[in-house]
Amino acid sequence: MALLDLVIFAAALALAAASPGPSVIALVARTLVRGRDGAAPLVAGIVLGDMVWLTAAVLGLAALAATLGSLFVVVRLAAAAYLVYLAWKLWTASGRIDKAVQIREADSRFGLFLTGLGMTLGNPKAMAFYLALLPTIVDLDRLSMLGFAELCAIIAAVLTLVLGGYVVLAHRARHLVGSVAGVRLINRSCGAAMAGAAVLVATK
Repeated sequence: MALLDLVIFAAALALAAASPGPSVIALVARTLVRGRDGAAPLVAGIVLGDMVWLTAAVLGLAALAATLGSLFVVVRLAAAAYLVYLAWKLWTASGRIDKAVQIREADSRFGLFLTGLGMTLGNPKAMAFYLALLPTIVDLDRLSMLGFAELCAIIAAVLTLVLGGYVVLAHRARHLVGSVAGVRLINRSCGAAMAGAAVLVATK
């Protein structure tokens, strides 16, 4: 692909990814409470979801996406349900940094990955970006396998950088409060934010 087309695609994707939405809210809320551990599978799920939408756009599956709308609703609701579960865990957690009250990473990584994937597959903004906006940026009729690989690489790099930036900022902010009451306040505030993200995911 032409370098200019790749740059325009990367810039448009970065702007779309940086705009606060359910995925960003969920990622920041979880990082504020749990730290950076577990952020990677959530981001990986979001990245894979974007690649799925890219594939759909390249293969001309806009009509199929509309036909399978009910399937995407189920995926979106499943992601919202898991966000509600995480929100409940945060709201009821102790103010202490205690292993007994934290979600075990070994048990939650796959769930976080599926949540990131589900949020993206059920996100109308992602659908609109790849199925409506992408064809105006990239000539999909002439896209080669190499060009497709380049777009996938850009998706992985841009989303990792943008979402990783949110994770770093949230992780730093997490250390500003050390008291039990402060940690409990963060837990409940982030639990409420994550519940709000679940509502956004479920109702879009």
